[in-house]
Amino acid sequence: MTGPSGTGQRAAARPMVIIMTLVVSAFVMILNETILSVALPHLTGDLGVSATTVQWLTSGFLLTMGVVIPTTGFILNRFTPRQVFLAAMTLFSTGTLVCALSPGFELLLVGRVVQATGTAVMIPLLMTSVMRLIPAERRGATMGTISIVIAVAPAIGPTIGGLILSTLDWRWMFWSVLPLSVAALVVGLVLFRLDSETRRTPLDLLSVVLSFFAFGGIVYGLSTLGHGGSGGIPPWAALVVGALGLLTFVLRQVQLQRSESALLDLRPFSHRQFVVAIVLSALLFMSLLGAGAILLPIYLQNVLGVSAATTGLAVLPGGLVLGFMGRPVGRLFDRVGARPLVIPGAIGLATSMWLLAALGAGAALWMVIGAHILLMVSLGLMMTPLLTEGLAVLPENLYSHGSAILTTLQQVAGAAGTAGFVTIAAIGSATAGGTPDAAGLRLAFMAAGVIGLIAVAVSFMVRRKPAPDATASGSGDEAPADTAPSTPVAGG
Repeated sequence: MTGPSGTGQRAAARPMVIIMTLVVSAFVMILNETILSVALPHLTGDLGVSATTVQWLTSGFLLTMGVVIPTTGFILNRFTPRQVFLAAMTLFSTGTLVCALSPGFELLLVGRVVQATGTAVMIPLLMTSVMRLIPAERRGATMGTISIVIAVAPAIGPTIGGLILSTLDWRWMFWSVLPLSVAALVVGLVLFRLDSETRRTPLDLLSVVLSFFAFGGIVYGLSTLGHGGSGGIPPWAALVVGALGLLTFVLRQVQLQRSESALLDLRPFSHRQFVVAIVLSALLFMSLLGAGAILLPIYLQNVLGVSAATTGLAVLPGGLVLGFMGRPVGRLFDRVGARPLVIPGAIGLATSMWLLAALGAGAALWMVIGAHILLMVSLGLMMTPLLTEGLAVLPENLYSHGSAILTTLQQVAGAAGTAGFVTIAAIGSATAGGTPDAAGLRLAFMAAGVIGLIAVAVSFMVRRKPAPDATASGSGDEAPADTAPSTPVAGG
C-alpha cells in the first residue's frame, strides 16, 4: 500500500517526466535542424544537383518552420498536449525515415519538410507545458533547460554531422536520429498524460494562407538574401510579398480576436514586458545565429586560414559554456529576477562583438575563442530570463500564443541576422583595398556591435523584480478582462 508521501512524490514527479520527455524530443529535433549543413557540398555531387538546389534542404526546412510555427498558438489551444506531442513525433519520425531511405534529392526534400512540420510545434509545446506545469518560483531553472535545447543543439549539429560524414554515408545522419525519435514517441505514448483544456475554435483558412505568404515570404527572402540572392524568386520580391502578407495577417487577427477565433492571438503584445522580451530575444538571436554561427566560422577559415575541423573545435568551448549555464542561470533568475542578469548579458554581448570587430588577419586563435566564450556567456545570461519573463506576464490562456510568437520571432531574427551580416560583409569586401575578407567581416562585426549597443539600451527597460503569475498580478501586465472561455477536455 502506498502512503500519502509516495503519492505526493509521484504527483510531483509526473510534471518533470513530461518536461524531460519534451526536452529530449526537442533536442533531437533541433539538432537535426543543422546536422545536415556540413553535408551539403558532399550531397551536391552525390545527388547530382547544383549548390543552389541542394541549399533547399536547409532553406526548405527553415521555410517550413517559419510557416508552421505561427499556427501553433491555435494548435495548442485546439488539441491536447498529448495529441500535439504524438502528432509532432510521428511526423518527425516519418520524415526522418523518408530521408534515410531517399534515393534522390526530391524525396530527401520531402522528408525534410515533413521533419520540419513536426519540429515547428515542439518548442512552443515545451514552453507552454513549462508555464502550465511548473510553479512560478521554479520556472527559471526549468526554462534554463529549454535554453540548452534552443542554443546548444543547433550549435553542435554541424560537429556531429561532420563526425558521422567522416566515416559513414550521409544517410546515417538520419539513421542515427531515427531510433531516438521513435524511442521518444514510445515513451510519450506510455507516459504523456496531461489533463488540459481546449477550445473548439474554428480554423480560419484565410489566416493560414496569409500566414504562408507572410512568414514564408519573409523567411524565404531573408534566407536567399543570406545565400547571395540565389533562388527561383528574387529576395526583394519575396520580402515585399512577405511584408504585405504580414500586414494583412495582422489586420485579420485583430478582427478575429473580437470573436476569440484568431489563428495567432496578438494580445500578448499589449503586455509591455512581453514586448521588451521579444525585442531583446530578436537582437539576441540575430547575434547568436548571424554573427556567432555564420560570421565567426567564415572569419576563422577565410581570414585566419584554419581548417573546418579546427573551426569546429574553436567554437565548441563557447557552446559547452552556454549549455552548462542554462539551469544555474535559471535558478539565479528565480531568486533575483531578469534585470540583474539581462543588463550584464547585453553589455557582454556588445563587448564581444566589438572585440571580434577589432581582430584582424593577425589575431591569435585563443583571442577569437575568448571573444566567442564571452559572447556565449552573455547570451546565456539573457536567454533564460527573457524566455521566462516574457511568458510569465501573460495570462494562462495566452501562453501558447506567446510561445508561438517568441519562436516565430527567433526564426525570423536568425534569418535576418544571417542575411544582414552576410550582405554587409559582402559590401565591405567589395569596397576594400586591403584584405577583402578581413575588411568585410570587420564591417559586419561592427554592425553586430551596434546591435549589441541597442540591446544594452533596451535591457534597462526590463522590470526590476521577478514577474508574479499574470493572473495574480496587480501591475500593468495583468490579464485582460476579456479572457476566452475554455471547454474542458479530460485525459490530455
